[in-house]
Amino acid sequence: MLFDYKTAADRAGIARDKLERLAAIMRAEYPDDETMAELHILRAVLAVERGEASLEEILRQEVAG
Repeated sequence: MLFDYKTAADRAGIARDKLERLAAIMRAEYPDDETMAELHILRAVLAVERGEASLEEILRQEVAG
């Protein structure tokens, strides 16, 4: 793991199952680039931690988008 998004998710109070769902979506979006997938996972988690978005909003956007 290049980016420690799991520690950030713990700080943000994101449940592990929801984090794995987010990770699966990002890995599907970047199937050949784990670095980009992890970067986008971290960016989403940090947005939740800062209160800029809820995880539900992010997941909804990713699935719809």
